[in-house]
Amino acid sequence: MSDEYLTIKEASVGEFRDRGSKFIAYAFPISSEQDWPPHLEALRKEHPKATHHCFAFRLGLDKNNYRANDDGEPSGTAGRPILGQIDSFGLTNVFIVVVRYFGGTLLGTSGLINAYRLCAADALEKAEIIEKTVEDFYRITFDYAIMSDVMNAIKKLGLPMLEQDFGDLGKVTIAIPKSEVADALFKLKAWVAGMRLEEALNLEKVPGLDIEQIK
Repeated sequence: MSDEYLTIKEASVGEFRDRGSKFIAYAFPISSEQDWPPHLEALRKEHPKATHHCFAFRLGLDKNNYRANDDGEPSGTAGRPILGQIDSFGLTNVFIVVVRYFGGTLLGTSGLINAYRLCAADALEKAEIIEKTVEDFYRITFDYAIMSDVMNAIKKLGLPMLEQDFGDLGKVTIAIPKSEVADALFKLKAWVAGMRLEEALNLEKVPGLDIEQIK
């Protein structure tokens, strides 16, 4: 499974109107199931007179975590078309709510599907789509005697240093693509220890070096 995925950079809004009904789509980037309920609650408070607050989300690299809710519209006419647009754009970690103000004229099943689909699409078309990488973060603490070896190993691996702290001990925070963690940490320890990779297969601890995973 790839570490990269497409999502939206920040919240965006789209609109659609049909025979008096007004649809407003709000798209949000999310990272967990705890992220979407506050957005929905806020929109219910912002639009208390709306007749429906329909939504869908998809989460995760495997895209198996999803939900579609019609909020009182005929089954399959709202949540599924919204989710379909998330999928059509190839996105994950996205939550979309479409708020509907009823205009007095029934749109029928096909009309509702079209309205929710086009409204969600408008929000995503206005969003900035970005590629993100799933990474694990590690804090490396080291004695200054091996500082050059640590820095050279990190540079050789091409890993970004997010933070640096040079107090009593040296500390750097690095980000590693999730699928590369085991290989990267193995090579880091081997190179800091001055060993060839085939010699370091049973290497567990390097004197003066501590590696800790952080959130």
